[in-house]
Amino acid sequence: MSTTTLEMAPVVRSTAQGITRNAMEVATSVTLALVGAAAIWDSARIGAGWGADGPQSGYFPFWLGIILAGTSFANLLPILRGRGEHAGKMFVTWPQLRLVLSVLIPTVFYVAAIPITGLYVASAVLVAYFMMKLGDFTWRSAVPAGLATAVVAFATFEIWFLVGLPKGPLEDMLGF
Repeated sequence: MSTTTLEMAPVVRSTAQGITRNAMEVATSVTLALVGAAAIWDSARIGAGWGADGPQSGYFPFWLGIILAGTSFANLLPILRGRGEHAGKMFVTWPQLRLVLSVLIPTVFYVAAIPITGLYVASAVLVAYFMMKLGDFTWRSAVPAGLATAVVAFATFEIWFLVGLPKGPLEDMLGF
């Protein structure tokens, strides 16, 4: 009878730091529970009962809020008991989060700028910014590409599809 030794694979511990899966699950569950609580509160404010002619306007949102809050708290129980299946696992590391935010934050500014500058100007600036910041292009190639994007979008939507998109003062000045 021969004996063999099984070699165990070394345990690799991650040294990456960031937001854990459990922390993200807690944050998501609490956020959704708060949304459910807001639905419950507002539905109770406008009437969540059963009236003479049927359900009041807050009846269905009230019960949806109850379900949302209840399931959110049910998702929290395993984590709070220390039995979360993702204990210690990373959801996102800090470098990954920085990369996501490097796209998210300019996009939020882009959306906020659309009512002020119009879609085409905001889009040209966003494309040029992303090309220079994330693509390491020079402004000499990024600015024409941003302008080309705006012109193609304008031609496609305004001329070809006849769909008017939000315009700003520049388009008004040019008579578009």
